[in-house]
Amino acid sequence: MALTLFSRHPEPPVVEPEPWPEIGETWTPEGATIAQRYYNQAHAVVLVYTAAQDYRHIVACLGCHFAKASNKFTSHGWLELKEAAAVANEHATSCRALPRDIPARPDDNAVRERLSTWVTASRNRGADEQIWIESLDLIRLTLQRTDDALEAALQQLAVDQPEILRTDRCEYSGRARYFARRLIES
Repeated sequence: MALTLFSRHPEPPVVEPEPWPEIGETWTPEGATIAQRYYNQAHAVVLVYTAAQDYRHIVACLGCHFAKASNKFTSHGWLELKEAAAVANEHATSCRALPRDIPARPDDNAVRERLSTWVTASRNRGADEQIWIESLDLIRLTLQRTDDALEAALQQLAVDQPEILRTDRCEYSGRARYFARRLIES
């Protein structure tokens, strides 16, 4: 009787968990520099990233569709790293969204289509509206392009659809400028 109480049973085999799909732990999209990563309550990644200017930070959740690039309470209007970290931490502590797969890198036609939609939404009835590359930082994770690639796509869009976008050169710097054409009342 005593021997049955103390007899050894074989250890159950260790089962390795299935690997998770890529959820953003190491993902660095083209055209963005990841400054910080946070996990929400369901382990989706909340990113703090910059694009061309290292002082403008954007917060984006890879679980839900939360994204924030500006702070209306500051004089400069964008998020500095400290502010972006606070926003990301606040969102991560309250978000319960499950991790989503990393968005696939779109082809060039899809990028031009998204830019066309974005430029069309930027148009107004008053005057031509200047478009800044920095304005695209909020949708940088879905575009996954560098500034040079975005400028080339905008140049092509100005050629393909001159009724919604025009371009010219700045007389001081020589750089290309982009303007969403004003809406014409019919």
